[in-house]
Amino acid sequence: MQILILNSGSSSIKFQLFSMPDARVICSGLVERIGLENAKIKYTSDQEKIEKIEIIKTHRDGLQLIARYLLDTKVGVLQSASEIHAVGHRVVHGGSTFAQTVEITEEVKKKIEKLSALAPLHNPPNLEGILVAEQIFTEAKQVAVFDTAFHQTIPVEAHKYAIPNKFLDENNIRVYGFHGTSHKYVSEKAIEFLGKSTSKIITIHLGNGCSMTAVKNGKSIDHTLGFAPMNGLIMGTRSGDIDPAVIFYLVNSLGYTLDEVNTLLQKESGMLGLTGFSDLRDIEAEAEKGNSDCRLALKMNAYRIKKFIGSYAAIMNGLDAIVFTAGIGENSDVIRRLVCEDQEFLGIQLDKEKNSTRSKEIRNIGALSSKVKILVIPTDEELEIAKQSFELLS
Repeated sequence: MQILILNSGSSSIKFQLFSMPDARVICSGLVERIGLENAKIKYTSDQEKIEKIEIIKTHRDGLQLIARYLLDTKVGVLQSASEIHAVGHRVVHGGSTFAQTVEITEEVKKKIEKLSALAPLHNPPNLEGILVAEQIFTEAKQVAVFDTAFHQTIPVEAHKYAIPNKFLDENNIRVYGFHGTSHKYVSEKAIEFLGKSTSKIITIHLGNGCSMTAVKNGKSIDHTLGFAPMNGLIMGTRSGDIDPAVIFYLVNSLGYTLDEVNTLLQKESGMLGLTGFSDLRDIEAEAEKGNSDCRLALKMNAYRIKKFIGSYAAIMNGLDAIVFTAGIGENSDVIRRLVCEDQEFLGIQLDKEKNSTRSKEIRNIGALSSKVKILVIPTDEELEIAKQSFELLS
C-alpha cells in the first residue's frame, strides 16, 4: 500500500510517500516559509534531490506544487495519481469529537471546519490539504490523525480549568493538548533508548509552534498547550502564556476589537512581535550581529521552557530525560544551550561539544556527569501518521 502523508503546519507542509507496511520512504520533502518571499520546496527521492525557491503564497499553492513534483515526468515517482492508495493527514484539533484516527467523510470535514475556531492557524490548512488531496488523488482513501489524541490520558486535575463546572460538563472546555503525534513518537523512542519499564520524560517540541509534555510511563500527564494551540511557550507568531487581564485592557482601554486581539496574539506576537522575524534561523543570525531585541527574545524563549521543565519535574517527582525535537529542537544548538544552562540542581548538565554536533540519529548531548539524559530525537510525525493510517485501513 502506498500512503502519502501530508503534514500541514502553520507556515510549512511536510510530505512523505511511504510503501507500507515495510515503512519504506519512496520520496519526501518540505514546503517552507509559505507566504514569504523566500518560500522554497525541498524534494528528495532515490534519484533526485531538489531545493528550489518558489512563489508559494498559500497552503493550496504548496499542496499543488507537491502534487506536480510527485507526478512530474522527469523527477516524479508516480505515473498516475491512482497509484496512491491512501492520504494520511495530520489534523491539529480534534476536540472531544475525535480521540482516534478516522477515515475522512463529509461529516468529518464539517467537524474539522467547526473546530477551526479553536486552531485558526492549523485546522484551516489541515482541511485545505484534505480538500486538495481529494481533488488530485480521487481514488485514494483520506485519513485524519489528530494531534489531540495522545493527550487524552491527561488526568482531570491537569486538564480541567478552574472555572464553573458547567463549562467542562456542557461545553467541553478543557486542556486538549497538541503536537500529540510528535510527542508520542519521540517519547516512545526515548523510552527505548533509556531501556526502562518506568520512566519520567519531558518532551520539548520546538518549531514555529512549540509545546512540552510530561510523559510518565509512556502516557501524557500534562502539556503546555490547552484548549487551543496558543498558550504555554513563546512561539513563532503566538504569544504563549499571557495574563488574561491584558486582553480585557486591550479591548476596554485601548479600543481593540476581540478579532484584533485574536490576530495580535496568534499572528503578530511571539518571536515575530519581539524581533520582527518569525523564523528562528533569522533571529539567531541577527543576534550574532548584536541585535539586542533578538538576543533578548532568545533568552525569553529559553526562560519559558526552563519554567516548564521545573514544574513537570515536580509533578512527576523526578526526571529521567528531556527530549528536544522538531525543527528548532533538533537543529538549534543555541536554544538547547540556553535551556540547559544553570540546571545543575535538576541534574541537567550539557556537553557543549556534543550539543554543537549535527546528526539525524538519536543522541545524548548530556555531559557524563548529567543525571538526566539530554536527548535530541528527530521526530517523524509522518511515519507515525502512516502507521496509524495503515492500521486503520488494513
